[in-house]
Amino acid sequence: MSTEIWLTLVSIAVGTYLIRVVPYVWMQRKQARSHNEGMMADTPDWLTVMGPAMIAAMFGTSLVPAHPTPLAWIASAVGIIATLLVWRKTRSMGVPTFVGVLVFGLVEVVFR
Repeated sequence: MSTEIWLTLVSIAVGTYLIRVVPYVWMQRKQARSHNEGMMADTPDWLTVMGPAMIAAMFGTSLVPAHPTPLAWIASAVGIIATLLVWRKTRSMGVPTFVGVLVFGLVEVVFR
């Protein structure tokens, strides 16, 4: 791969990490400071709105296939259904996501 691609991938990885870690570290420090002063810090309103909004945006973009072929749309639909079914049973985040991605990949590979 070319240097430009590696630089792009590294910048995306660093940006993604910072998007996740900066609010977390900021809230940890704020809560520790408030705890030392004898009071409990509330989560700021912007953080309670921003977190679900970012998750919804990532969810929306991840549903659209990179190559919008009929097979890709079918694989996406089957993956979403598998994710929802596993989520209803487990009520967790990791296992349903893993199963959804696995089912999507299997549909793409088996029916290609």
